[in-house]
Amino acid sequence: MLGVRVAVGADHAGFDLKSHLVAWLRARSYDVTDHGTHSTESVDYPPICAAVARAVRDGTADWGIVLGGSGQGEQIAANKVRGVRAALCNDEWLAEMARSHNDANVLSLGGRRVAPDVAERILETFIRTPFEGGRHARRVAQLADIERDEAD
Repeated sequence: MLGVRVAVGADHAGFDLKSHLVAWLRARSYDVTDHGTHSTESVDYPPICAAVARAVRDGTADWGIVLGGSGQGEQIAANKVRGVRAALCNDEWLAEMARSHNDANVLSLGGRRVAPDVAERILETFIRTPFEGGRHARRVAQLADIERDEAD
């Protein structure tokens, strides 16, 4: 989608799915920044996921995607960056809920858990689902309050 910026990063276990999704996004005219890794050689995921999360926080990306074997560690790493709400979504319903209720801005996927065609549907659902606001906005604000309280 022209003008929509997506930051993407993965460890070695998420590399193949990341490569697939980067090509899928670019074929649809998304502006993709790939923060690595660029092979299946073993690599530590925290710095990569933090780079993706910081791109979202700093406004150089509208959305972030982090990938690993399960996606769990990648979600945790991305959530360490203030202002980021990363959600591990292994199906479309979770992606819809993460966006509509939690205003998630980073999607985490498990490359060893999610097939490429399913990942495409999850990603499309994540990007296209609007945040509902209302009572959910109050809860997201409470999450931000906790984040601020714990930052020091």
